[in-house]
Amino acid sequence: MTTSRRFSRPQGLTALLLIALALAAPLARAFDLPPLPYAHNALAPVVDEQTMQIHHGKHHKAYVDNLNAAVAKEPALQGKSLEDLLAGISKLPPAVRNNAGGHWNHSQFWAVMAPAGDGGAPSAELLTAIQQSFGSLEAMQEQFNQAAAARFGSGWAWLIRRLDGSLAITSTANQDNPLMDVVTERGIPLLGNDVWEHAYYLQYQNRRADYLEAWWQVVDWQAVSSRYAAAGK
Repeated sequence: MTTSRRFSRPQGLTALLLIALALAAPLARAFDLPPLPYAHNALAPVVDEQTMQIHHGKHHKAYVDNLNAAVAKEPALQGKSLEDLLAGISKLPPAVRNNAGGHWNHSQFWAVMAPAGDGGAPSAELLTAIQQSFGSLEAMQEQFNQAAAARFGSGWAWLIRRLDGSLAITSTANQDNPLMDVVTERGIPLLGNDVWEHAYYLQYQNRRADYLEAWWQVVDWQAVSSRYAAAGK
């Protein structure tokens, strides 16, 4: 006589629950939203608290979520770092380009700002490089602001270190950046400012120039100097 094995009710429910939990478990995320290194109101009055909450918690989070969704559809991209994606972005789908750029750009943006007075001054090495390339710190800031103001629509202004060690000011549209193989002038970004309207509109409305001028008060020159030193290694 043959007998069939049957789960008791508790065992059967446990098995079904385990299967259901496994099916409901989210896929592993390749990229995560970095926490802000300061409170949302720490950059006020230069950048207001509500702007920081929306910019970080809504806009940046959307780039991270959308990037994870885009990468999940491309098996060849599994396990690649954000920098790897950017370096070959011309060969990747627009969803990866836009969201990988948005994630990298915003991650560096939070890291190069600090509450007013806490950012210090450029290191001696960085200041020397700035003087050699632009004449003075003030001249560099003026050229940077001009590039940011002239960016039509949405985009970024950058201070970059070229491969030859010299510094340059560049500007990119949308969420492109100087690490991408689609931009005219490539280099290592040391400092980038966001000129999408969501970065400043609640406080400055259409006065982009006022935002650009005030923003230097919260630049973390210690972080920028560290980036400069690392870029030369």
